[in-house]
Amino acid sequence: MDKVDNSKEVIKQQLEIINGRINDAISKSGRKAGSVKLEAVSKFHPLQSVLDAIECGQFLFGENRVQEAREKFSQLNELGKKCELHIIGSLQRNKVKHAVEIAECIESVDRIELIEEIEKQCAKINKKIKVLFELHTGEESKSGFQSADELQKALDFCAAGNTPHLIPTGFMTMAPFTKDESLIRNSFATLRKISEQMKVHYPQFSFSELSMGMSGDYELAIEEGSTIVRIGTAIFGERDYS
Repeated sequence: MDKVDNSKEVIKQQLEIINGRINDAISKSGRKAGSVKLEAVSKFHPLQSVLDAIECGQFLFGENRVQEAREKFSQLNELGKKCELHIIGSLQRNKVKHAVEIAECIESVDRIELIEEIEKQCAKINKKIKVLFELHTGEESKSGFQSADELQKALDFCAAGNTPHLIPTGFMTMAPFTKDESLIRNSFATLRKISEQMKVHYPQFSFSELSMGMSGDYELAIEEGSTIVRIGTAIFGERDYS
């Protein structure tokens, strides 16, 4: 296997390219400059790659393996490196304790039982944490609330005062894995429309974030209203397992 080039110079170049494309998509959509944040998905990539990205001006990261993230980002804290970590992907209840210790946001809240566990663990350490509610809009294999009604039950639970340590900040989804642009757009548009409805129903929550769009579809996501795009391979390259 050829060695994958994950050097700092390559990471810098890729960040510049992606940020340029993000800005172009924002402009094309008639949106305000700076309205979309790039989240660098660093799962499977070593601490050095994260350090290189930070030195290149990237400070928002996403990880979906809590143990791996805990090891990397604990070291970053020890080194005095300031960055923001979001936990993405399906989160098991037995991983919540460590997730809330290291993260500023959990993006993949998809059931009331998980909400209860996040509140429980945050209360233990007196920490408030941002959460995004994941809505299923694509593939059958993807997690997330299966309908707006299910989502609303979870939001009712939070609105009733059961979660003082949670800061409901918005929503996330994953588009179907397809080349059909209309299906991808529909996935993103569905989340945007539901977000708009929930802002009306729950004015006490800001719901300012829509996390949608990855390496293959982030420009479409921006056109459909995304405020956070989650990009890994296009920044760090494929992970070298050789």
